[in-house]
Formats: sequence, structure tokens, C-alpha cells
Amino acid sequence: MGESYGAWKMGADAEVMPFISSANIACGFHAGDPATIRKTVRLALDHGVAIGAHPSLPDLQGFGRRVMRISPQEMYDLVVYQAGAVEAFARAAGAKLHHIKCHGALYNMAATDEGLSDAMARAVKDLGSGVFLYCLSGSKSLERAKQQGVKTVGEVFADRGYSDDGTLAPRDKPGGMIEDAGQSVKQALAMIEEGYVTSLSGRRVPVAADTLCLHGDQPGAVKFAGALRQVFKEKGISVAAP
Repeated sequence: MGESYGAWKMGADAEVMPFISSANIACGFHAGDPATIRKTVRLALDHGVAIGAHPSLPDLQGFGRRVMRISPQEMYDLVVYQAGAVEAFARAAGAKLHHIKCHGALYNMAATDEGLSDAMARAVKDLGSGVFLYCLSGSKSLERAKQQGVKTVGEVFADRGYSDDGTLAPRDKPGGMIEDAGQSVKQALAMIEEGYVTSLSGRRVPVAADTLCLHGDQPGAVKFAGALRQVFKEKGISVAAP
């Protein structure tokens, strides 16, 4: 959420917000700007949606999806700096920062790197005991954050393809992005009800679905969100922030 920048509009935040329970708000490094953060925080509050910071690598041109070589200290600084911006706007609106979930390449880099995972968890811990960390189910990030006593939430994806090792498949790989709402619903239900996701090669990969991510920048986000919530309602699956 909140990935518009200046005169450039990204996503359908107002249309998607009624369907979700928590929002990951861009902090200005891959997308977003101060006014957009403020407006998105207000939109989340108006819909009773938990406010999350979505820190990224400093990569506006590449939308935070290009890998960079960074140190653990740089990871820590990136998370604290960016989450601090969203936390300040939340506080100004009379609310609190609920969670942090890294974006794009930063998220994927930490998922397999102990040093970056430790730094990310330390940053979340230093931002306050009430802040959750959303990270990839089964990842190093989740494991290391738990070891540091950070409140963690294992994340699965409704609109992304998976590799055999449980990481997200590259976006430019066939199947890396799920573009059919029916397929998205099927994948989400398998993860929630049966505890597995089928990788692009056909392998069943165990997952623990504490929170389900849907990308707001894809053209079908509103349709996907509506389809998922309708099926969840039919099956008695409740949707709420941790």
C-alpha cells in the first residue's frame, strides 16, 4: 500500500483496503512519499486496518526489486529509519505502528541470510516490544527473529509462485506471478487449510500461514481480494490482524 509517488499513482488502495486486515505501507525508498504515507495511514485507520511499515532497499528506479550488497548494519539502519517514518505518521494520527514487513529484494535477501535476518530482527525489537515482524514462512528471517524474542508472523503469498526451497520464485519466471484469481484462491486455501504450497516444479512445500500477502500493485488486486474474502467467508475462515 501507499506506493504512489508525487504525481504517479500506483495501486487501488482505496478499493483494496476494505478487504484486508493489515497494510504494508511504503516508506519512500522504493515508492511512496510523506503525503502518501499520511493518506495511507489515514485510510487504514478509517477501515480498522493494522498499520505496517514496508521498508525497502534505496531503489526508486528499480522499485526495490534489485538486489544490492548491504551489511547487517545497513539493514538495521534501513529498517529503523523507514519504519520510523510510518510510526511517526501513525502516532500523529492517534494510532500505533503494528508491524514491519520488508519489501522486495530486501525481504528476499533476509530470508536466506542470517546476518541480515539478525539485523532486521534487532531493528524491530528496538522499535518497541509491541511491534510484529512479518517474514516468509519457513525462512531464516522467521527463525532468527524468534530466537531474539521478536513477535513474529509467518507470511505466505496468494499471488506469487514458489520455488522448491520455499522461497518466492523470481517475478520474471513463468508462474512467478499468479494472474488468475481462481488459482490464487486455490493456492491460498491449500496453504491455510492443508499447510502446503505447490512449487512451480510441482513439489509440495510445507508452510505455516499466519498472514496472507496480496500485492496491491498488480492490476487484479481488487478482484483477487474480493474473491479471497468471499471464499474465506463461505468456509468460515476469519481474517484479522495478529
